Amino acid sequence: MQDVASQQEPPGDDALMLAWADGDATAFETLYRRHRDKLYRFLVRQVRSTALAEEIFQDVWQRVIAARGGWRPDALFTTWLYHIAHNRLADHWRAARHRPPPPEDAELRTARIVDPDDPERQLSQFEQRRRLQLALDGLPDEQREVLLLRLEQELTLEEIGRITGVGRETVKSRLRYAMDKLRATLNP
Repeated sequence: MQDVASQQEPPGDDALMLAWADGDATAFETLYRRHRDKLYRFLVRQVRSTALAEEIFQDVWQRVIAARGGWRPDALFTTWLYHIAHNRLADHWRAARHRPPPPEDAELRTARIVDPDDPERQLSQFEQRRRLQLALDGLPDEQREVLLLRLEQELTLEEIGRITGVGRETVKSRLRYAMDKLRATLNP
């Protein structure tokens, strides 16, 4: 006979956040594990520097920790988390007034990645990723942000609108323009 607890669905993000606000540290650990990888990848893709992404990543989670007592489930936790990340990125770009260049050792880092595939396939995949990254880098910031939030984070248009502070139709428009530009760049 199966245990009743093993049949229950895992708690949602809102329930975990409320439990953590009430002092349940394991709820925060679950929330962190659930969102850390996607958030980190989003930040790395935005700033193109692992060191800077790690700094912003830590800052986002510190802000989540600082706001736990006043958090209310007015929006999805994911929307709230990425809104914090969006604001932190905006703060960074305002302060920096430019996008930093890629790390000087970026090619060395890439060369050290061990891939079990044969060299020709590896080169082909690398070239495809490089072309995609260059195409993404060529997009305006607003278009790249909504595209990454939609495709990598799988957020809805409404959630992206709340994060970026624009309407649903503007999000749709930015996505359409971004996809058109990517197609034109990748399939000349």
